[in-house]
Amino acid sequence: MIQIGCRLWNLSIVSVLILTFSNILLTVRLLHSTDCSRQEAPPSEPLRLQQQQFKDSRTPGQSHESSPTPPHCKVANSTTGPTATVTNGTVFRVDLRLGRWDSRHLYKLYDFALPGDRYAELSEKYSVCLATQSSLEKLQSLVQVAHHWTGPISAAVFAAGDEYSLVQLYVAFLRRCYPVVRDRVSFHLAYPKDRPPSQIRPDFPSRPKLDCRRPEAALSGLVRLRKPETVKWRIKAAYPQNHLRNLARRNCQSSYVFLTDVDIIPSAKLTDGLDVFLKNAKCKSLCAYVIPTYELDERVLFPRNKTDLIRLARKGLARPFHHRVFIYNQFATNFSRWQATAGREGEAVHVNHNVTNFEFLYEPFYVAPDTVPAHDERFIGYGYTRNTQVYEMFVAGYQFQVLSPIFTCHWGLQNKKGRPSWRERQNSMNRRHFETFKSEVFARYRKDPLKMLGSKKTGQKRERVIRLSHNLETGFMRLLVLKTQGTYLVLFRRSTHDVFPANSVVTTM
Repeated sequence: MIQIGCRLWNLSIVSVLILTFSNILLTVRLLHSTDCSRQEAPPSEPLRLQQQQFKDSRTPGQSHESSPTPPHCKVANSTTGPTATVTNGTVFRVDLRLGRWDSRHLYKLYDFALPGDRYAELSEKYSVCLATQSSLEKLQSLVQVAHHWTGPISAAVFAAGDEYSLVQLYVAFLRRCYPVVRDRVSFHLAYPKDRPPSQIRPDFPSRPKLDCRRPEAALSGLVRLRKPETVKWRIKAAYPQNHLRNLARRNCQSSYVFLTDVDIIPSAKLTDGLDVFLKNAKCKSLCAYVIPTYELDERVLFPRNKTDLIRLARKGLARPFHHRVFIYNQFATNFSRWQATAGREGEAVHVNHNVTNFEFLYEPFYVAPDTVPAHDERFIGYGYTRNTQVYEMFVAGYQFQVLSPIFTCHWGLQNKKGRPSWRERQNSMNRRHFETFKSEVFARYRKDPLKMLGSKKTGQKRERVIRLSHNLETGFMRLLVLKTQGTYLVLFRRSTHDVFPANSVVTTM
C-alpha cells in the first residue's frame, strides 16, 4: 500500500510539472522572444516586422494586392539599410489659397489632397471604406493599418504651421517605402485659421534620408524638427477630431464607412470578411455594426484570429479598449458575451449579439452607411466628441449589433494618468455645448429615451452625473448611471475590476 501511494504521489508530481512546463511554453510563445516590430506583414497576415520591400518594382498596370513576406524580426541595433530620400517639394496637390472653411471659419479643409493610386478602383470593388484621422505624431500607424485593411482608406490629417511641410515629407516617405499606403490611402488635409501652413526652417535638411525599415524612428526624427512655438501651441490647442472624422467620412466613396482612429488596427482578413457580410446583410431597419476593440500588450504578436485574441485576454495580455482608463467607453459591447463564443478557422463574419444596455458614454468603433448623423463640430478637443454622435444614432433608432469573429486592436495596455488643466477646460467648454446639443436632438427626433432632458430638477441631476463621470475618470472611483423607476442611481466602484451583484449598495442623488 505504501509503495502504491508513493507511486501515485510521484505520478501526481510529474503531471503537475508537465502542466506547468506546458503553460510556460505557451506563455513564451505568446510573447516576443526578440525585438519584433508590429509594423510589417503581408496583407493577408497580421503585421510582424519592419518593411523590407522598399523599391517599387511593379510594371505599368501591375497591382500590389499581395506583398512579399517580410522577415519576422529585425536586428535590434541596426542603423543601416534601405532609405527613402525625400525632397522638400510639394507633395499634396492642393492650392492653399482655396479649400473650404468649416461652418465657423475656424479650420480650412481640403478634399483629396493626395489620392491613393488605386483608391477609386478599390472603392468600386469593396462596399466598405475605412475612414480615419490623425495628426503628424501618429501617422506611422498607417503602415500597419494599410497592410491589414485591403480596401480603400480615407485619412484626414491635421497640420498646423510648419507641421504642414513635415506632413508632406512623411507622407512622401510612406508612399515610397510602402506600396500598400500609396495604393490604398487617400489623404485629406485640415489646418487651423490662426496657424496656416508656413515654411520650414532654413536649417532643415533639403533631402532628409529616412530608414524605410523604421517608420516610427523616421517620424520621431521629423517631429523633433517642429518649431518650438508650434510645439508649445499644440500642447494646449484643441484638436478638431470631429472635423477630421467628417472630412474622412465624406470622402469615402463606398456604401459603408468603418470609422476609426488611426492607431486602431484591424484584424487580418477583416476587409474581405466584412465586405461579404455587408453585401448579404438583411437589416430590417437602421443598423450599425460594432467591431470589438482590444488593447494589446506591446510584447505580443498581433493575434491572427479571435482564438488567439481570447487566449491573450485570458493571460492578461489583452483587454477591452479603455478598460482601465474609462470602462464605460466600450462597456455596452459586452465583451464577456463576445469572448464566450470562440472563433473557428474560416468562420464567416456574423452578428454575435445586439447591444442591449446602451449608455450615453458608449463610444464603439462601428460600420454603418455614411447616412448616419454627422459628428457635431462644435465639440472640439477633449470630451463629448464621439459619444454625442453615437447617442444621436441611438435616439434616431439605430440598433447596434456586435460582429464576430473580426476585431480591432490598439497597441499598449492603457492605465490611468493625471489629467492636465487644459484638458478639463476643453471638457467644460464641450459640456456647455452639450446642453444645447441634447435639446436639438430632442427637437429633431421628438424622443428622449435616456431621459436627458425631463424636468429641470431631473436635468440638474443628470448634469451632476455627467460631470462626475468625467471628473472621476482619472481617480480610483468609477461610476455607473442607471435609470430605475424614475430615480437616478450612482454606483461607485473602487476599481474597474469590481463586479456589482444585483443587491449592491447604492448612493441616490
